[in-house]
Amino acid sequence: MSHAEFDRLFDSVRAWRRWPDAARGAWNQVKAGHTLAAAALVRSGTVVPMARPWSTTPGPDNPRPALHHMTELGDVEEPEPTIHRDFIAVDYHGKAVSHLDALGHVAYRGRVFGGYDARRAVDSAGVHHGSVDRLGALMTRGVLLDLPLVRGVPWIEPGQAVRAADVIAAEAALGVRIAEGDAVLVRSGQLRRRQALGPWDPSAACAGLHVDVVPLLAERGIALLGGDGDNDVRPSPVPGVHSPIHALAVAAMGVPLLDNLDLEGISTACGAAGRYEFLFVVAPLDIPGGTGSPVTPVGVL
Repeated sequence: MSHAEFDRLFDSVRAWRRWPDAARGAWNQVKAGHTLAAAALVRSGTVVPMARPWSTTPGPDNPRPALHHMTELGDVEEPEPTIHRDFIAVDYHGKAVSHLDALGHVAYRGRVFGGYDARRAVDSAGVHHGSVDRLGALMTRGVLLDLPLVRGVPWIEPGQAVRAADVIAAEAALGVRIAEGDAVLVRSGQLRRRQALGPWDPSAACAGLHVDVVPLLAERGIALLGGDGDNDVRPSPVPGVHSPIHALAVAAMGVPLLDNLDLEGISTACGAAGRYEFLFVVAPLDIPGGTGSPVTPVGVL
């Protein structure tokens, strides 16, 4: 897709003035009825977390590893009980940490979601439009598009794009249809590939969504999009735009993204249950001015 074609697509899915509370973007679509219907999907009570382990080990897919060290080993406070404390820190917008991208994380053509000038919306203190603390928690229906299962392969190879036709085929094969207010999770099997073949640099090549999926997702009115990579196929299919799905979902549609999830467990659980819809819950940290948050999303079947 040419840059000019991409710009036209961006404008066609732009939802900057659709909701009174622009800070919540597409999460405005999730009403009490959506939450109640999602809760009714709980049958077995199986709870499946979807976060990767906190990774302090450097590698080609983790050039800025998270920090974790102990600050107290039970040798300070007395009398009983003794206390153990630790410290954690992370530059989470990368390829290793499961995290949520808030609406202020991405700007395109100098504008963040809602049309705010990025030069004024973001400064050294954080983001002033679309910060993660304005989102709150989300509880809605989760839909898993298990692409390796549908294709009969162990994983989707890095560099291969998931197209709109693949999404429609997955819906038919898995017996589920994406609807308004859904959290859509796309499994490519990247973690399974990493376990089998070792790490690689996903900034250079990774499976992900092609931009032709976005009009379908916009038409269906999704509230959240997530994947076991960072959602974008790489190399990018749009010259000059390194993360087109981020631009379209976050900056145009107001749809927060979940990057670097572990979808292996929910794939197994959905397969055992014979259904690919479930109650989905995510609650990012309340970070005033934050561009996102490390998260542990949860699916309940």
